[in-house]
Amino acid sequence: MRYDRIDARILEIVQKNNRLTSEVIGEMAGLSATACQRRLKRLRSEGIIEADVSIVSARAVGRPIQMLVLVSLERERSDIIDRFKKAIKSSAEVVNGFYVTGDADFVLYITARTMEDYEQFTRRFFYENPDIKGFKTMVIMDRVKAGFAVPIELPVE
Repeated sequence: MRYDRIDARILEIVQKNNRLTSEVIGEMAGLSATACQRRLKRLRSEGIIEADVSIVSARAVGRPIQMLVLVSLERERSDIIDRFKKAIKSSAEVVNGFYVTGDADFVLYITARTMEDYEQFTRRFFYENPDIKGFKTMVIMDRVKAGFAVPIELPVE
């Protein structure tokens, strides 16, 4: 996956606001709208741009309880890891899931309507899964920053 300085500028722009038109992005990057559209299409097809999303307030849509959950598996075997990854992907409550190194095997970002709903989720998702050794829940007090923007490194030319 390669990109040049103009692609890097486009990536910086769309990470801040992906609702801008190709005309506006092109103008900001020094391109025509058509050239900008071609570059955006290539950046998406090559997987440099993974998705175009909106960040929704969990609180505003009735899911004010937010947690980070550290999950440890009984054993680190590829079939167990793959099974748990599949469970994460199929769970609406799990907003983000990360396979990590360190004290836990996975870190999950989970939302719930109430603590009672979260308790029901833990029974279903963790306690009924024999592959789970344990989990630790940290309730989020305040979301200080939310986003997916990553620093864009300028390519060496």
